[in-house]
Amino acid sequence: MLSTSELCHILESGFLPLSCTCSLAANGALTIKIYDAETGRVELLLPGVSTAELTSVRDISNLIGELRTELRAGRRAFAGAFTHHAG
Repeated sequence: MLSTSELCHILESGFLPLSCTCSLAANGALTIKIYDAETGRVELLLPGVSTAELTSVRDISNLIGELRTELRAGRRAFAGAFTHHAG
């Protein structure tokens, strides 16, 4: 099993060029914040992420992949909404 600091390090390096911070709450859950370092705009904020299922590098990689998919879907939805209102 990975330590929390190892887990956070892997997560934080998985979203370049965006920045990511990972912090441990008192209840043992993680808060993951993915943001644009230049603008400070938060792209995704996930409080209460359980570490119980994140026991291997593969588990963490799968989570990163799922979150990247969420980020892409959110951007498309935002761009579509923006285009719709502009038109």
